Amino acid sequence: MIPVTRPMPTCVRGVAVWRPTGLLIGAAVVLVVAEAWFLVGLARTTPALVSWLAVPLAVGCAVWACWTTSAAEGMAPGARRFWRHVGLGMVFIGLGGASNGVDMLLRLVAPQHVSGLTAAVYLMGLVVMLWGLLRIPGAHRSRGEWLRFGLDTATVLVTVITFAWHFIFRHWETWSGGNTSGTWAVIAIVATGSVCVFAFIKVAFTGTGPLDRKALYLLALAGGGGATGGALTPLLTDRPHLNGTPVVLPLTCFILCLAADRQRRAAGVEPPAAVRRERRPLVPYLAVFATGVLLLADAAAGGDDVLGVALGTVVLVLLVAARQAAALRDNAVLVDTLDSRLRELEEYQQTLAWQATHDALTGLANRRLLMQYTGEILDAGQDAVAVALVDVDDFKGINDDLGHAVGDALLTAVAARLECLQLDGGLVARLGGDEYALVFPTAGEQHALHVLDTVAAELRRPLDAAGHALVVEASIGLALHAGDATAEELLRRADVAMYEAKAQGKGRRVTYAPCLDQHSAEQARTAADLRVALDTGQLRLHYQPIVRLSDARTVAVEALVRWQHPERGMVRPDLFIPAAERTGLIVPVGQWVLTEACRQAARWRDELGPDGLEYVSVNVSPRQLREAGFAAQVQATLHSVGLHPRHLTVEVTETAVFDGGSGLEELHQLKRLGVNVALDDFGTGHSSLGLLRTCPVDLLKVDKSFVDNITDRGDRSVIAEALIGISDGLRLRAVAEGVETEAQAGVLRRLGYRYAQGYHFGRPMPAADLAAHVRAAHPATVG
Repeated sequence: MIPVTRPMPTCVRGVAVWRPTGLLIGAAVVLVVAEAWFLVGLARTTPALVSWLAVPLAVGCAVWACWTTSAAEGMAPGARRFWRHVGLGMVFIGLGGASNGVDMLLRLVAPQHVSGLTAAVYLMGLVVMLWGLLRIPGAHRSRGEWLRFGLDTATVLVTVITFAWHFIFRHWETWSGGNTSGTWAVIAIVATGSVCVFAFIKVAFTGTGPLDRKALYLLALAGGGGATGGALTPLLTDRPHLNGTPVVLPLTCFILCLAADRQRRAAGVEPPAAVRRERRPLVPYLAVFATGVLLLADAAAGGDDVLGVALGTVVLVLLVAARQAAALRDNAVLVDTLDSRLRELEEYQQTLAWQATHDALTGLANRRLLMQYTGEILDAGQDAVAVALVDVDDFKGINDDLGHAVGDALLTAVAARLECLQLDGGLVARLGGDEYALVFPTAGEQHALHVLDTVAAELRRPLDAAGHALVVEASIGLALHAGDATAEELLRRADVAMYEAKAQGKGRRVTYAPCLDQHSAEQARTAADLRVALDTGQLRLHYQPIVRLSDARTVAVEALVRWQHPERGMVRPDLFIPAAERTGLIVPVGQWVLTEACRQAARWRDELGPDGLEYVSVNVSPRQLREAGFAAQVQATLHSVGLHPRHLTVEVTETAVFDGGSGLEELHQLKRLGVNVALDDFGTGHSSLGLLRTCPVDLLKVDKSFVDNITDRGDRSVIAEALIGISDGLRLRAVAEGVETEAQAGVLRRLGYRYAQGYHFGRPMPAADLAAHVRAAHPATVG
């Protein structure tokens, strides 16, 4: 076997030079020797055996070239499979050549004829190659394309058979020798080879997939050479010692080796993107034209095979007509498809136009349509216009507690409720999340407020959200057109008013006033500075004593955050906590407070001893409590600083757990950890008593408003007495807040209160001062 080496391109003065492989050189040598021996045979009689020796050598080169190409590095899977098919087909052709040689050398068939077995083996090789070609990924076609491909193939087949019949018919007596089967075998081989040539060229034109296009052209050339050589076999009838196979097969194998080499060199190289262009089907019309000319020429010469040529011409005309009908049908389908696509495109454009101006979830107008509508009203000169922003309170809690499906259903129900309002030509829009906008004509502020009261009342009626009857509150901001505002400015003013309403509490409505801009700007500036303060260590913790009334002993402390601004000095919590709540900074601020308070409590356990302080109390905002995994964060913080859970108390307001859900579940998890839970500002909410049944409370902090006038023995005193009775009955610890005088402390002691905090016992102070305060008050028990 001739060794194969991968062709290595070299560069001569910057130009890549291709060098042939040893396999190509060997195939070329076999070809030259075979052709030279054939020329000698034309001049004189030569031993037939010598010419047939070139067949196995040439086929061996071709098979080996196909195999090495299929195994080349970087070859695509489809190309590997194709070249294996070609190699297998050459194996069959080689076996056919061997069978043909045996038939000729042993004179088992007439000269220039092939036996049925030899023809079958030849045909098997061609069919395997054709099957491999049709299986390449680039050859995948629609049913209509396959039909046209089949009709074109049949056209080529009939044309080749017609011409072969006409050519052979002239030499029928001298060549066939009565062996009709051998004659038809040669015709079948020639016709199949021609079909292969057509298929290779067709695929090269319409899409090669992973195959190299030039390699396919070389394969088509190889097939064309084989088919042509087979067709010229009758010319050798007067030289029985010669045969076309030892001449044609080495040529075919050499060209096939060139194709394999080309494919191997192109392996791993990304082919250029093929642009499929609809080409005019010239082959069928050329076939009809050629056979028509042949028919006319044969008829003019008075040939005996006119009937056969005419029959072939008729068949060709029918095939072309069938192809034309198939093409017309495909065109009709294409036109119908195009019409359908145009209708779909029009519907899609309408859908896009609707989606561009409407909210996908609720079907309401979106911000874009809202601004367009408001601008058109203002441009029309209508000044009595109101814009209101409606924000659903505590929507995040509903989403977290009941799931996003219920949340979406609630948003849709709110949208439907708002759409039912009669806004006299106004517009309802959803701006995103739980925020809606209303634009409507108004007769003045009182009329606009009346409309918003109606909106609030409608939303307070139970809404059906995926089977849940929900009652919602909304914060509403109102902006009235003052003659100088654009649509964007009106919406901005309504937004400022809405955020002011949220800052004041649930279910509020606020009308925009210029002073709100200053307040909003201050809050935005405060939030930005607070972010810097959190990152640069400007926050401080002060601690207010919680004392036992019987002996004024400090038993616990409440951690209170303070902000030492480098320019503004000490910023009060009531100035920056609302900004933190609005922007979400309350979550990282709250986590910082929790960590620092727990760390300080652990230090006091070491510094003051086990009898120093029972616990440190930390305020937790509703937003912080509803963060997923809050209880786990508390547990991790306690573990990191080495503080036992019983030495921590978290204070929550009634609003944080009023609706139950995730916030209440986090409290239950904290309770299971051993953390104490305090209900802050107890008695000021409308659901306090109900919360005591559901909330895992250990401690009640009675609001300062019930302590302020407790010495007057009025309503406040009665409420304070009732609250201590409730806490004692439920075995809860009660802490009275805001105690400022000894008289208040005395009344609380008589009512049964055991714990209190307030300025009377100590103001909030830094950690170092608190430790000194505890030591000074009780030097014998701490230290």
